[in-house]
Amino acid sequence: MVSSDSVNSRVETLASSGIATIPKEYIRPKEELINIGDIFEQEKSTDGPQVPTIDLKEIDSENEKVRERCREELKKAAVDWGVMHLVNHGISDELMDRVRKAGKAFFDLPIEQKEKYANDQASGKIQGYGSKLANNASGQLEWEDYFFHLAYPEDKRDLSIWPQTPADYIEATAEYAKELRALATKVLRVLSLGLGLEEGRLEKEVGGLEELLLQMKINYYPVCPQPELALGVEAHTDVSALTFILHNMVPGLQLFYEGKWVTAKCVPNSIVMHIGDTIEILSNGKYKSILHRGMVNKEKVRISWAVFCEPPKEKIILKPLPETVSETEPPIFPPRTFAEHIQHKLFRKSQEALLNK
Repeated sequence: MVSSDSVNSRVETLASSGIATIPKEYIRPKEELINIGDIFEQEKSTDGPQVPTIDLKEIDSENEKVRERCREELKKAAVDWGVMHLVNHGISDELMDRVRKAGKAFFDLPIEQKEKYANDQASGKIQGYGSKLANNASGQLEWEDYFFHLAYPEDKRDLSIWPQTPADYIEATAEYAKELRALATKVLRVLSLGLGLEEGRLEKEVGGLEELLLQMKINYYPVCPQPELALGVEAHTDVSALTFILHNMVPGLQLFYEGKWVTAKCVPNSIVMHIGDTIEILSNGKYKSILHRGMVNKEKVRISWAVFCEPPKEKIILKPLPETVSETEPPIFPPRTFAEHIQHKLFRKSQEALLNK
């Protein structure tokens, strides 16, 4: 049976209750509020730097010059920004639309139905429907609900956790995860070559075909009566190797670039790709894991489909690869497992939150 407490804890419930002001635990600290503005106005702006768009159409071209130009652009975006819009990435518009429709249809269900899939962080059951994934020591909450599950490899996923409604959810999401896995291989190959490594090296270092995990998180950001006071997801870098993001063409992604928050444009049929901490560590900081956050608004629901490509938690020691280290470029990251890296980030975050109280 679904408890009224869990239903009431959902941001969607708050958003649809008719409140004009948001509860204090969702209000961001003063230092953050000075740069939270109208996301629609910010997305229209053409001033300042823009997130690069990388066309992958020629990534495997038989023409060496054409192929190298495409790969060089991808590498440059990974070095300069650590985030980019990918177009002509090889995943069909039809499949992406099916994924978006299926995810939206799940979130359109009554909350009581969604609660059947509720996770339970306290008991370690992290897959499923939930809220406040990044609750921190300051007690601040984020304006989002989400659905989280492992999507790939096939033998490691638990389909009993995946939504049974809508009917197309499992098939569309499984197909999309499989195609993203192939895209990850292509990208990792180019990033390896960009470091002067053999093309399969980075993929091997993050777990290879057998053990690199693709974790799907559908972020649901309801309309917010005071978007100038809240964030959908607070500023963070991704711990993953790579993150791929689809969205419903409602702006909200901001990147901290050269000391300022830059709003990502909505590029039709693109997939946003982030370089995560894992690749930043392996490359000894040559590729960037950029600080980013999710904004909310009072007009439109925003939904994003983030797929995190993660190495196995305990099996691999993440540290700068020997080829990326020299006398003039010593290692800037200590050796850690992926699990230790996550714990380190959580500890640092809780310490900062306590200091800022």
